[in-house]
This record gives sequence, structure tokens and C-alpha cells, in this order.
Amino acid sequence: MEKLFDRFSRQIKLAELGEEGQHKLSHAKVLIVGVGGLGCPAAQYLVASGVGKIGLMDADKVDISNLHRQILFSENDIGKWKVEVAREVLKKQNSDVEFECYKENLHLNNALEIISEYDLVIDGTDNFQAKYLINDSCILANKPWVYSSIYKFEGQVSVFNYQGGPSYRCLFPKMSSKDISCEETGVLGTLPGVLGVMQASEALKMILGIGKVLSGKLKIMDLLLMNDQTIRIPRNEDEFQKVLNRDLSMEEIYCTLKKPKAFYLDVREPDESPQVREAKVINIPLLELSNRVNEIPRDKKVHVFCQSGIRSEKALRFLQENFGFKNLINVPGGIQTLLV
Repeated sequence: MEKLFDRFSRQIKLAELGEEGQHKLSHAKVLIVGVGGLGCPAAQYLVASGVGKIGLMDADKVDISNLHRQILFSENDIGKWKVEVAREVLKKQNSDVEFECYKENLHLNNALEIISEYDLVIDGTDNFQAKYLINDSCILANKPWVYSSIYKFEGQVSVFNYQGGPSYRCLFPKMSSKDISCEETGVLGTLPGVLGVMQASEALKMILGIGKVLSGKLKIMDLLLMNDQTIRIPRNEDEFQKVLNRDLSMEEIYCTLKKPKAFYLDVREPDESPQVREAKVINIPLLELSNRVNEIPRDKKVHVFCQSGIRSEKALRFLQENFGFKNLINVPGGIQTLLV
């Protein structure tokens, strides 16, 4: 008890929190889906605040391009699993916290089972598919989640499925035809830091039952102009019923390529949109190339693409330098440049 009071004395002194509130935090369980620009600061502040259990979910390894915004990682961590590095760093911050690491993405076979184990979810993802899956799983599991999305200098944050409030589908009933990530458009490094801390704040308020939660509201911020606004989101009961009355599924967008007779190598993750149905496209995620190199033909030109052209360039260089490929062509603009 003395250790608890010493560590969290500045929080416990708050009349809205006290020792009872600190005990609530110590028994709370929060899942963070995506340990990136949003998930890193959110995790740090939840751990520092004394949340008892943190789930860390991310299928990626640390890349040098992550370091300007994903503040749990350093140069020495490049090539290591994000969730494992994050756990070790956060353990040093607060050794009393229990961590559960998931070196995988959220998908249909694990979403409901994992989310059901936690009190709430923080969304640190950068694609629409994942956000719809989080939303639908949280509706089915009756769990709230804290949403955020970032774009260049702008960001959004809200809370969905909380105490009769609206869902993500009440705001966006249908998925956009284009995923927009910081890999494609760029992002100011401090932006996800600001939004991630706001997500942590919303999570703490829900755990403690204090203040006004951003349920039914979408907060929009522009750090370049230092403008912000809050818009209201009405609950649409039909959107809830659609989710409750069907099996959990992934939102999918299919597309057609301009040159269907060409041969393509897609190095994106399988759950990234839009999906390509062409018969001459093979999907091998960047991190799996060395194990599946025999699937790539050497007797014809192969156009290598990803979402923006960054991963495909890495893939092409990797395959040329390590396996001697001479028939690969990078698609610098990513998949959107290939579409009809």
C-alpha cells in the first residue's frame, strides 16, 4: 500500500480519483491494437498511470522509418518485434504491470476471443479494415474502444460503443475505397503523440468513471494551424443491428488493374485494401519473402508493388541483392497507380 501511494501520490490526491480510483486502474485491462505512433504514447501513459494489464498487439518489426514518431523504439531495436521491445521498455517504467504480447494482426479468427479478455480497446491502427473489425468485434463483445486516425498534420479521436453511444459505423457506414496511411502521405512526428495521449486519457476516464468521455463526439485537430473542433455523432441503431445480426466479417474492397496481362508481386499484408483479384498477382508480405522466394518467377517481368512504393522498393532491393533476381520492376507510386 505504501509503495502504491508513493508511486501514484499525485493521482491519488485528486478528489475524483483517490485510492479507490487507483485500485480501479490496477485491476483494469486494456488492449492496444497497433504499437506504432498512436499505440506507443498511449501505452506509456497507461502504464505510468498504473493500469494493471496491457495487451500489446502488432505483427510488425521495428523499422528505421518508425523512429521519428514511435517513441518506445531506438536504433538498436531495428529488426526486432515491436511488441517485445515495447514490453521490455514499459516493464522498466512500471514493473507491476502485466503484459500480454500478440505478434499478429487482429483478424477474424482471433478478434472476438482476444477483445473479450479486456475492458476496452485502444485503436492504434492505420487502415480502415482494422478499424471496422475492431468496431464490429467490440459491438459483439460489448466493449468500448478509443478510435484515432491521423493524416499529415491532422488527427481525429473519439470513443465508440460506450454506454449506449454510437459506433464507428454510425460515423462511417461504409469503408472508403482507399486506405490512407502515413506511409503514403507522411505525418508530423508529434501528431500521433498528441492523439495517443488523448486516447490514453479517454481510456482512464472510462476506467475511473469520471469526466466527460468523447462518446458521441468526434474531436478533430490540426496541429499546423492549431485549430480544433468537435462534431456530434448520432447513434444509428440500424448499424448496430446489422453487426449483431450477421457473422463477423472483414470489410473488403476489390479492384481491377490497368494491365491484367502483366505479372505482379504484392508485398503488402494480406488484410490491406484494396484487394486484387487478378490471377497473375501473388501476395507475399515483405517479411515472408526469404521463406517464399521460390514462388516468384524468374522467366518473366514481375512488377512489385505495395501501398505506396516504399516496401516494394525494399523488396526489390532485397531480392536482387540476396537472390540474384534481374526481372523485377518496382511500382513507385504503389497500388493506386495500377488501378483502372
